[in-house]
Amino acid sequence: MMDDSMEEGNLAAYQDRPRTFPTMRSKTYTPLIFRIFMGINVRVLFVLLLFCFGAVFYVGASTSPIILFVFAICIISFLFSIYLAKWVLMKDEGPPEMVQISDAIRDGAEGFLRTQYGTISKMACILAVAILCIYFFRSTTPQQETSGLGRSTSAYVTVAAFLLGALCSGVAGYVGMWVSVRANVRVSSAARRSAREALQIAVRAGGLSSIVVVGMAVIGVAILYATFYVCLGVDSPGSMKVTELPLLLVGYGFGASFVALFAQLGGGIYTKAADVGADLVGKVEQGIPEDDPRNPAVIADLVGDNVGDCAARGADLFESIAAEVISAMILGGTMAKRCKIEDPSGFILFPLVVHSFDLVVSSVGILSIRSTRDASVKTPMEDPMAILQKGYSLTIVLAVITFAASTRWLLYTEQAPSAWLNFALCGLVGIITAYVFVWITKYYTDYKHEPVRMLALSSSTGHGTNIIAGVSLGLESTALPVLVISVSIISAFWLGHTSGLVDESGAPTGGLFGTAVATMGMLSTAAYVLTMDMFGPIADNAGGIVEMSQQPESVREITDVLDAVGNTTKATTKGFAIGSAALASFLLFSAYMDEVASFAHTPFKQVDIAIPEVFVGGLLGSMLIFLFSAWACSAVGRTAQEVVNEVRRQFIERPGIMDYQEKPDYARCVAIVASASLREMIKPGALAIISPIVVGFLFRLLGQYTGHPLLGAKVVAAMLMFATVSGILMALFLNTAGGAWDNAKKFIETGALGGKGSDAHKAAITGDTVGDPFKDTAGPSIHVLIKMLATITLVMAPVFL
Repeated sequence: MMDDSMEEGNLAAYQDRPRTFPTMRSKTYTPLIFRIFMGINVRVLFVLLLFCFGAVFYVGASTSPIILFVFAICIISFLFSIYLAKWVLMKDEGPPEMVQISDAIRDGAEGFLRTQYGTISKMACILAVAILCIYFFRSTTPQQETSGLGRSTSAYVTVAAFLLGALCSGVAGYVGMWVSVRANVRVSSAARRSAREALQIAVRAGGLSSIVVVGMAVIGVAILYATFYVCLGVDSPGSMKVTELPLLLVGYGFGASFVALFAQLGGGIYTKAADVGADLVGKVEQGIPEDDPRNPAVIADLVGDNVGDCAARGADLFESIAAEVISAMILGGTMAKRCKIEDPSGFILFPLVVHSFDLVVSSVGILSIRSTRDASVKTPMEDPMAILQKGYSLTIVLAVITFAASTRWLLYTEQAPSAWLNFALCGLVGIITAYVFVWITKYYTDYKHEPVRMLALSSSTGHGTNIIAGVSLGLESTALPVLVISVSIISAFWLGHTSGLVDESGAPTGGLFGTAVATMGMLSTAAYVLTMDMFGPIADNAGGIVEMSQQPESVREITDVLDAVGNTTKATTKGFAIGSAALASFLLFSAYMDEVASFAHTPFKQVDIAIPEVFVGGLLGSMLIFLFSAWACSAVGRTAQEVVNEVRRQFIERPGIMDYQEKPDYARCVAIVASASLREMIKPGALAIISPIVVGFLFRLLGQYTGHPLLGAKVVAAMLMFATVSGILMALFLNTAGGAWDNAKKFIETGALGGKGSDAHKAAITGDTVGDPFKDTAGPSIHVLIKMLATITLVMAPVFL
C-alpha cells in the first residue's frame, strides 16, 4: 500500500521539504516466519533451538563422523555470519536524507520479493503435485525393488527434497536482499569518511550473505542425506545401499534450480527495465546525471539492484552448489560401487567437506580486507580491485591446502594408495580454472585493459560503431573460456582415469569422478567469489544514495570507483558461474545416463547423433537457448517501454521536476516494473520447464510406435548436450558484452573522450542500454537454465522410458 500523497501526486515542492523521499509502503513488511519467531518467548525459543541442534547432531552421529564435521563447520559459519551482521549494522546510516532514500529502496525490494516469492511458491506447489503423480505411476529400478523402496516412498522422498530445495533457495535469495538493503546506506555514509572503510563495509556485507548462502546449501544437503540415511535404514540388511542414496537427493537440486530460474528472470527483468528506462530518458533525453533525484525511475532502478543482483544471485549460487554437490555425490557413489570400495562414505561425502572448508577459507579472505586504523588520516585512494584480488589470492592459497588435506583424508583407499594424489591434482585443475576464468573476464570487462578502452573509443564515432564493437568483443570473449573449460575437463578426466581405481573387469573408472573433483575445486572458493559479486550492487546502491541525497562530489567519486569495480566483480562472478555450470552440467549429464541405464535395465553409455530423431533433439536444445534468450530480452524491452513512457509523461506533465519545484512520482515507476516483471517472467520460465518433458514424452511415444526403445531418453540426452554447449557460448557472449558496454560508459564518465554529456558518452549509454538485458537478465538466467535442464531430466527420467 502506497502513501496517499504519492498516489494523488500532492507532494510539496523541494523548497518546502528539501531532500525528503517517500516510502513505498505505509509500513514495513516482516516475513511471517520472522514474526512467528519474534513472538515466541526467548527461553522457549532457546529450548527449541537446542532441541533442533540436538536432533541434527543425533542424526549426524547416526550417519557418519564426516556429517558431524560438516554440521559443526556450518554452524560455526552461521555464528560468524551473525558477527558480520552485527558489525555491519553497528555502522552509522548517515544523515536523515540518506536514511529516507534507503528506506524507500528497502520497502520497494521487500514488497517485490514478497509478491514474487508468493507467485513462485504457488508454481512450485503445482509442480510438486505433478512430480508426485508421475512418481506414483513410474517404474522402479532393481536396486529399489531389492531394498524395499516402493513407488510411494520414492515419490514422497523426491517431493520432500524438491520442496526443501525450493524453500532453501528462496531463503538464500531473501538473505541476499535483506543484507544489501541495509548495507547500502552504511557504505554511502562511510564514503563520506574514507574509501577503504566503505570498501570494507561493502565486502563484509557481501560476505555475510555469501556465508549464509553457501552454508545453507551445504547443511541442507547434509541434513537431507542424514535424515534419509536414518529413516530408510540405509546399509542395514535388506535395505538400500549407501551408494544409491545420493540419487534420492536429485529433487533438492531441481527445487533449487526452479526457484533460482524464476528469481533470476523476475529480478533481472525488474532491474534492467528500470535501469534502461531511467537511462534513456534521464541521461540521454534530459541530460541529467545517473541516479539524479529528478528522475522518476531512479528508486525503481535502485530497488532493482537488490532484487536482481543480490536476491537472484544468492538463489543462483545456492543452486549452483546444490547441483554440483549432488551430481558429485552420485558419481562418487557410482564409482565406489563399481570399484567395490569397502567404505564408500568418503567418496560420497567429499563434496560436502570441500564446501565446509570453502566456508572457512572464504571467511579468512573476507576478514583480510580491513580499513585503515585511523579514519581521520587521509591517505591516497587504493585500487579497490587490487585489494579484492589480494583477498581472493589468499583464499585460493588456503583452498589449495585444505583441498589437498580433504583428498588425503577422504579419498585414500588401499585399492589405489596414490589415487588421492591424482584427485588432489584434479582439484588443483579446477582451482586454476576458476582463477583463469576470473582473470579472463576481468581482462574483457575492466576499463584498465585494452578491450574496454577500444570499445569506449568506438563510441566517439557514434552509436552504431559502439554497438558493433561491443558485439564483436562479446563474440571474441567466448574463445578463451571455452579453451580453458576444454583443457580442464580433459585434464581432470585423465587424471581421474589414471588414478588406479578399476572395476571388477580391470577397466579404469575414475575419469568422471576426476571431472567432478575438478568442479569441486572450481567452486572451492565460491563463498569469496559470491562476496565479490554481492559487493557490486551494494556499491551501486551506495552511489545512488549519495547522488540522490546530493552529497559532495568527492563522496560521489569514491562510490563511482567502487561501482566501476563492482561492475567488474559482477562480470567475473558470472564468468565463474558459467564455467562451473559447464562442468556441473557435464556431471549431471553423466548421472542422467546412469539413471536411465538403471531404470531401463540395459547399458546406456552413448548417444548417436547420426540418428535423425536424436539430431533433431539436439537442434531443439540449441533452439531452446536462443528462444529463451530472446523472450528474456524482449521482456526487458517491453517493460522498459512502459517505464520510458511513464518517465516522459511525468517530465511533460510536471515541468517543475527539472527545477526541483515538483517531486517525481517514484512509486508509479516501481509499481509498473514490479507488475510487469512478475507477468513477463512466466513465459520464458515455463518454456524451460515444459520443453524437455514434452520433447522426451513425444519421442518416447514415437519410439514405441517405430520399435526404437529408449528413443525418448536418447533425444532428451541430445537436447541436454546441445543446450549445454549453446548455453555456455551464449551466456559468455551476453555476460561479457554487457559488462564491457557498462564499463566503457564508466570509463568515459571518468573524464575520458569528453566525459559526461559528450556525444561519446551518449553513444556509450546506448551500448550500456543494449547490454543491460544481456548481462543481468538473459545471461545469468542461461547458466541457471542449463543446470535446471539437467536436474529436471534426472527427476523426470522415468517419463522418457
